Amino acid sequence: MSFADFLEKSDGIHAVKEAVSGTTLVDEKSNSYVSRLKTIDTDIKADAFVCQLSTNDATKEKPLGKVSDRFDINSFDTQTVAGAIEYIIAYAQDTWNCPVIFYTQAKYDSEYYGEMVKLLLEIQKKWDIHISISGTMKKSITSQRRSENSTSSTTSTPQKRATKSGGSPRFRKFYMKL
Repeated sequence: MSFADFLEKSDGIHAVKEAVSGTTLVDEKSNSYVSRLKTIDTDIKADAFVCQLSTNDATKEKPLGKVSDRFDINSFDTQTVAGAIEYIIAYAQDTWNCPVIFYTQAKYDSEYYGEMVKLLLEIQKKWDIHISISGTMKKSITSQRRSENSTSSTTSTPQKRATKSGGSPRFRKFYMKL
């Protein structure tokens, strides 16, 4: 059961899911996150847009890119992780006028994924989005920051790993506050 299924069952939300195994944020194929985003009904009344920070981009080492200094949706390089994330945020905010939440995987041993999370934190500062970082990933980032002499923390994070049912109590609480 996905965490969207879990929230539907436990909290009665109606989730529109566009999950396709093996796809990436980076817009290289017709089934990328960016491409599938455009297939979602633009007339729905969304309370939030929730997006997973894809592990496939890390596995395939897609180009990270850089955070743009622009907000125009047509200015983002969707061939990079940063550009794809910014495009998704701009599209969701422009289309559904709702909060945007990105969440990370509970456990994914990859330095590259860690770099993607750092990039997402930079994007958060620009776009004022919500991020739910798994406890495992948070520990990794905290350790890296300490080694870089930085102790700041800028995100809401679940302290427990996601369960097999697809969600953590902290993420549910986080989502329900929006």
